[in-house]
Amino acid sequence: MELIEVKNKEQLKQFINLPWQIYKYNKFWVPPLKIDIKKILSEKNSFWLHAKRQLFLVCDEKGNALGRIAAIINYNYISFQNDKCGFFGFFECVDDVNVAKVLFDSAKKWLNEQNIHKMMGPMNPSTNDECGFLMKGFDISPSLMMPYTPEYYLNLAQKCGLEKIKEFYAYDMDVTNDSRISRLERVVNVAKKKLPNLKVATLKKSSFKEDLASAISIYNCAWEKNWGFVPWSDEEFKSIASKLKNLIDPEMVIIAKVSGVAVGMLISLPDYNQVLKKMDGKILPFGIFKFLYYRKKIDSLRLMVMGVVKEYRHKGIEAIMYEKGLKNALRLGYKHCELSWVLEDNIMTRRTAEMMNGKVYKKYAIYVSFDNF
Repeated sequence: MELIEVKNKEQLKQFINLPWQIYKYNKFWVPPLKIDIKKILSEKNSFWLHAKRQLFLVCDEKGNALGRIAAIINYNYISFQNDKCGFFGFFECVDDVNVAKVLFDSAKKWLNEQNIHKMMGPMNPSTNDECGFLMKGFDISPSLMMPYTPEYYLNLAQKCGLEKIKEFYAYDMDVTNDSRISRLERVVNVAKKKLPNLKVATLKKSSFKEDLASAISIYNCAWEKNWGFVPWSDEEFKSIASKLKNLIDPEMVIIAKVSGVAVGMLISLPDYNQVLKKMDGKILPFGIFKFLYYRKKIDSLRLMVMGVVKEYRHKGIEAIMYEKGLKNALRLGYKHCELSWVLEDNIMTRRTAEMMNGKVYKKYAIYVSFDNF
């Protein structure tokens, strides 16, 4: 085996292409767009304005890639969480503990050289992106911006001395079961009487930037106490805005305002993984036509963001947004919605998901290592 620090375009190409080898015979994996992975890893990605990374490959004697890993330092995480921790991400590996050990050790060694002696992951590259190893649900394709990894990765992590530090769940909710709407009505009616200045509406393209800015503000405020949370920077907001503009279904973005000020937001995106699965990571020459054709057939959503600012929580605004979201989803013909990245100890959100007849159908794990070199 040879450990390679990725430094040129050919090595980066190997790094990006490796998953197609790992998942060659796995029908549940959803190939990402290669151009998107290249953008994420590019220095032009605004994330790297407050972070840095080193990519590693392990190859055999013929130069064939056997595994890959990224060692990552997110200075915003260290500052916000007051936790001097580095990360590993973009981990892919053949089922060989020796290859995995070289990868994990290389990431830890690089972090150690930066005077960081704790490593968590996988983060690709942060908690605002895909993260975690899959623990349950290997026979179901992942939803948008959720990872899919082989079951043997759990064994590789454990044999390489990593310890599970946190679990999070994905709930599947049957949108066609509209009995929940009547169940929510009592709470909704009470909330509307208590908050006469509350207005709930959907996204308007004419005010896209303003509404998305409100969404980011609410997200950063509502999630600030969550484990592993890192707020989006202004630069990241601009990047995510341009990326989401053409993917959002405006009627599935619910905005709650009190006296004209945004206090709550519910954002559900169509599950574009149903489209990506048909494209094999390519836009050209025919990927764009597949995208335009299959996007019309998407029948599932992923609830990406649901938050209410602190001073308006527990007043029924959450129920009002859920009710409007359910009614719109039913009218638009969606059949399922995934509520995910629900932390194992987030009892309130878990109870809400269960109240909405949600079932845990996927579980993910984050691992940690405190090894020194």
